[in-house]
Amino acid sequence: MSPEQYVQQKAAASGSSFYYAFLFLPAPRRAAITAFYAFCREVDDVVDDMVDPGIARTKLAWWQAEVAKAYAGQASHPVLQALMPLAADYQIEQHHLQSVIEGCQMDLDQTRYLDYPALCRYCHLVAGVVGEVAAKIFGQTQPETTAYAHALGQALQLTNIIRDVGEDAQRGRIYLPVNELQKFDVRAHEILKRSYSDPFTALMQFQAQRAHALYDEALALLPAIDRRAQKPGLMMASIYRTLLREIEADQFQVLHQRISLTPLRKMWLAWKVQALGRM
Repeated sequence: MSPEQYVQQKAAASGSSFYYAFLFLPAPRRAAITAFYAFCREVDDVVDDMVDPGIARTKLAWWQAEVAKAYAGQASHPVLQALMPLAADYQIEQHHLQSVIEGCQMDLDQTRYLDYPALCRYCHLVAGVVGEVAAKIFGQTQPETTAYAHALGQALQLTNIIRDVGEDAQRGRIYLPVNELQKFDVRAHEILKRSYSDPFTALMQFQAQRAHALYDEALALLPAIDRRAQKPGLMMASIYRTLLREIEADQFQVLHQRISLTPLRKMWLAWKVQALGRM
């Protein structure tokens, strides 16, 4: 299997909504975002599939060294073998990849976040930086587009956090800020036990409003001249914001299930943005 086949398989097998946005890109850009996304999946899987934190830490350290070697012309992993020939063309720098690894390392060392600014640091590493790289690959021409990419990445990550509250709790992680749990009188053990309540619903409504505000902020920050090039990001915004609205309509029943959109609906939402320019 070639490196290009490997990353294609990795991206497709993930079942992620991101994959639908990639389909509409020209081949060179699609190859770059597929390789970068496959890298993100490889690193993220180290934490998600973790059995022993010590082994996971060793694997992430290996990835840090592998990224450094790749930028020195010695890539050995197929993901980086696929990505490196395209990195210079799309301004994908070593610090971008190392930031993603650093964000995943936080999941090994931290299971709670005291407040929203602390959570923002995590979101910046695992989503804001990813958005920044993606915007470059998609064809960014204006420096202001970077701020849009960071805001959109934050919105997507908060949507993930809202969707995955139950799954994350089963792994012992609660990303909802501690001071906000206290503000809404929600106990961590209630989330860990999948116990619904009116205070929990109010807390989740607050999180959803914050995510919606970030989607609005991102769209306002995107320069008109870059809107066409950034359609894949707008597809992601449409898919994830629709998912967020589904979660809201379901009264935040996220502790015992993972709410999702069907592949057909994701494709329809992506096509609407591509063909009609509407979200």
